[in-house]
Amino acid sequence: MRDDSMSAYWISDFIETAVGKIPRVETALSFRDRLGSWKCRWARAYRMNYPVEPGLYAVGSPDSGSPVFVSANYKMSFDILRSRLTGMSAWILVLDTQGINVWCAAGKRTFSTDEIVDKINETDLSNVVRHKTLIVPQLGAPGVSAHEVRKRSGYRVVYGPVRASDIPEFMNNNMKASPKMRRVRFKLLDRLALSPMEVLMWGRRMFWGTRAWIIIAVLLFVSGIDRTGFQLGKVVRFGLPGIIMYSTAFLSGSLFAPLLLPWLPGRAFSTKGAVLGLALAAAAGWYRWGAAASVGLRLNILAWLFLVPAISSFIAVTFVGSSTYTSSSGVFKEMKRAVPVQLTLIGVGILLLITGQLV
Repeated sequence: MRDDSMSAYWISDFIETAVGKIPRVETALSFRDRLGSWKCRWARAYRMNYPVEPGLYAVGSPDSGSPVFVSANYKMSFDILRSRLTGMSAWILVLDTQGINVWCAAGKRTFSTDEIVDKINETDLSNVVRHKTLIVPQLGAPGVSAHEVRKRSGYRVVYGPVRASDIPEFMNNNMKASPKMRRVRFKLLDRLALSPMEVLMWGRRMFWGTRAWIIIAVLLFVSGIDRTGFQLGKVVRFGLPGIIMYSTAFLSGSLFAPLLLPWLPGRAFSTKGAVLGLALAAAAGWYRWGAAASVGLRLNILAWLFLVPAISSFIAVTFVGSSTYTSSSGVFKEMKRAVPVQLTLIGVGILLLITGQLV
């Protein structure tokens, strides 16, 4: 099937089978593996180019009766699976999902019925194992039709647990998942692991690059304008607090909203982001209100009560793609409802900012 030239640092050696040599992979993740996962969390370009060659792999000393686990060729997904197979002898059938994780690939139909059948044929799996059972991750179910796989290949699909950490118990329980194993959890640590990508993505859009710098420069310049012209002192009084509120909106939507997701009111992510943004803007506004001696400064404070929730709401919506709380149809429906409201809030906020500068 493969020759010795197919070598990667996480492949220990090759085992002989009826279809040729198959690479055997380690279950203990190395520092290099963990560094790669860390890079995926912090660098989108790296995350989008972190594949494993599709095909069949061995763990331990599998034989024709050993279980076959199906995975995506996104290396982080592959690593998580193999690291949970310590002490087992098994096969891993890696699908070509174009370097995308199981859950997202199922939604994009690259983790699919067709791909499973193709890989069964390409790897000549029937001459490697004598049984006809594939263990498919539950999160891959949206892209897989179990009865079609069986009809076209003869293989029965058994859906494994949501979390790879439950695989040992799942296997000890004769491949039966408990209700707890079927439950999709999205706890604080899960959300924290995904938040760096959101923070970096929006940080680049709002603070780094020509477009972001133009927005910040315009905000500072406009803050110094009044009926008599331009005053540098007004930049300090209006512009710097404006940058702080702008940063608050960024952190509210990209970091705090995802972390506080279950406890924020409303079901829509846009609502959650708006509520949190309003709370933070109100807290900052309350602090500034007592020192606001002029009508202009108070209008500035009120303006950010519209702008921060709108920006926070818009950013929070993008976390939908990283969450387990909604579907693609739900995303489009939410955006259709939320964007007009967000634009209206931004329009009112800008109008109050300009009015505050001119009174």
